[in-house]
Amino acid sequence: MNFVRHGIIIPVARFATLCEIKSAAALLLGNSAVEARRPVFRGFKEAAVVSNHQRGINMSKSTLESAKKIAAYKAVDEYVKDNSVIGIGSGSTIVYAVQRLAERVKEEKLNVVCVPTSFQARQLIINNHLSLGDLETHPQLDFAIDGADEVDCDLNLIKGGGGCLLQEKIVASCTDTLVIIADYTKNSQKLGEQYKKGLPLEVVPMAYVPIRRKVEEDFGGSVKLRMAVAKAGPVVTDNGNFILDWQFPDNVKDWPAVNQKLLSIPGLVETGLFVNMAKKVFFGMPDGSIKEQV
Repeated sequence: MNFVRHGIIIPVARFATLCEIKSAAALLLGNSAVEARRPVFRGFKEAAVVSNHQRGINMSKSTLESAKKIAAYKAVDEYVKDNSVIGIGSGSTIVYAVQRLAERVKEEKLNVVCVPTSFQARQLIINNHLSLGDLETHPQLDFAIDGADEVDCDLNLIKGGGGCLLQEKIVASCTDTLVIIADYTKNSQKLGEQYKKGLPLEVVPMAYVPIRRKVEEDFGGSVKLRMAVAKAGPVVTDNGNFILDWQFPDNVKDWPAVNQKLLSIPGLVETGLFVNMAKKVFFGMPDGSIKEQV
């Protein structure tokens, strides 16, 4: 490879080092031009930093997904028996539970009926070729398996991050055994410690403004109407309602009392508070172990 400057050929060896090439370029273009190009070389280092950061994010996501999977598999293996009627919850962790359930049904020839808590759950049941049921024909369930956005030390739950809280609570109320599966990030001493998006409240659309004002006046904190991502306007639930997210104050402690008072507000259909409902929680931990809470 050669550089030409003012008709003078400046030879550069085929296997020249980067410094030698830069020196030749300096003769050809002048030092200022080479200096101007130095950020290009610094960019390689910056790109490496970004790449390492992205790799860390990917590893974290992989750990979370593994934690969800082991919790789901453990719960299904422990609770699913032949001739069971099972409530199927909603959310990302439930995907692994249905996957494991389908494996066991196929391998062990189990007879199970699955009652969904949402459109998503219904599609999971159908797509995995499981028997689909409903509460009309199966009003009493052997157990229900569901996820949670947060679980405190008293087994109080926040649910409804995916907007399915009403049907999830109806299905959960039809069994004495609500089993929760979650990854380690959902494990808290008190509600609001980990989950920062607030407590979901499903409300009749015409009442969302007075309910928002009532909650803020009676309990404090702030309430926002949940807006949709892939459509203009608010989120609309499977039941045609809106969702308010209540950022509650840190000093809230008596969740059963709060839940009852919230439910007394006209137009407030259901809360994302699940109190005195969970029988057992399986947390998948980052080291591959499972933490059980009862």
